[in-house]
Amino acid sequence: MVSLSDNYNFIESIEDIESKNWNDCVGFDHPFTRYEYLYALEKSGSASPKTGWKPFHYIEKNSLGEIIAVCPLYIKSHSFGEYIFDHAWAQAYHRNGLNYYPKLQSAIPFTPVTGERIIIKNNIKDKLSKKIQIINNIVKKTKTLNVSSLHFNFVPDPNKIKNKISKVSIRQGIQFHWKNNGYESFNEFLNTLSSRKRKLIKKERLCLSKNNLKVKLFTGSNIKIKHLDFFYNCYLNTTGRKWGSNYLSKDFFLELGKSFSDKILLIIAFNDKNEMIASAINFISPTHLYGRMWGSVIQIPFLHFEICYYQAIEYAIKNKIQVIEAGAQGDHKIQRGYMPENTWSIHWIKDSRFKKAINHYLDQEMSLIEKEKINLEQFAPYKQN
Repeated sequence: MVSLSDNYNFIESIEDIESKNWNDCVGFDHPFTRYEYLYALEKSGSASPKTGWKPFHYIEKNSLGEIIAVCPLYIKSHSFGEYIFDHAWAQAYHRNGLNYYPKLQSAIPFTPVTGERIIIKNNIKDKLSKKIQIINNIVKKTKTLNVSSLHFNFVPDPNKIKNKISKVSIRQGIQFHWKNNGYESFNEFLNTLSSRKRKLIKKERLCLSKNNLKVKLFTGSNIKIKHLDFFYNCYLNTTGRKWGSNYLSKDFFLELGKSFSDKILLIIAFNDKNEMIASAINFISPTHLYGRMWGSVIQIPFLHFEICYYQAIEYAIKNKIQVIEAGAQGDHKIQRGYMPENTWSIHWIKDSRFKKAINHYLDQEMSLIEKEKINLEQFAPYKQN
């Protein structure tokens, strides 16, 4: 544990704090900042110094020694598994004979999902002022470390605090989210779409009957080791085909199955021999469903859309979930009702010369992203009023 004179310090393992103390601060709103999720990442070796994710979590206590704020932090030796792409920044540093790595990163490893990175206990009244104070505390510490910069990825809209924190930069991105407008059924959702898009989705959903497939949903104690074993094989198929390697170990998913199964929705497709052939893992909060990964052992047209999008929509409608976050990339999601939404990140650059250059880059990028979002919205599948 690294101690500081004030009421905050930095810990080098999530195990340096009791799970109850962390979770009492975090609450239940966001599964990925829960102790169980972060512990599984570290315990499994998926997020560790060996993989370039050295834990350096911020902890703040009040005068009674009670934890009132936490922030997951990592000292990074690369930019993989973040999904806010700054490789060009690293290359610019390298061209000028400087090191971009290590850097200090507030993120949920391998999880591009928006949520509070600075989590403040509910009984703190002025959360905005406290958040600004904490960011300044972390910036102060960053100045003493052998790191180039500090980053907070996938945060809620930070524009309220931008002008109240010294020398931070804001970056904008796009993801695709589905919103539940009080639908009572999947058909009611379909009826909000244009005729052509309705026909497209109905045609795609025939992939189940045409191939004699059925889909089952598993959560909580219904998730067995055999289901997680199969899902992991699917995950390896997808990562091997797309990227050539996997970030998350099998032990990560097995640990979540033991400690976190009530926050998991596992969607599995079976063939007519009752053999598992495809699966997708989602995480559940009181208001959101987070689609994370999927894979299959056989290629069937449109099965990806059924498992990842349509089954998720049906679950959200049935369970009164307000939003499905389907992650980054994939303009094809728009045709299935998932619309572009802004994502945000905060960056503090130690070198003033590079800060100026990066700000110029971000200004140009933000303008392009705003135009892209407007363009994407034109392809919305919903009926025009």
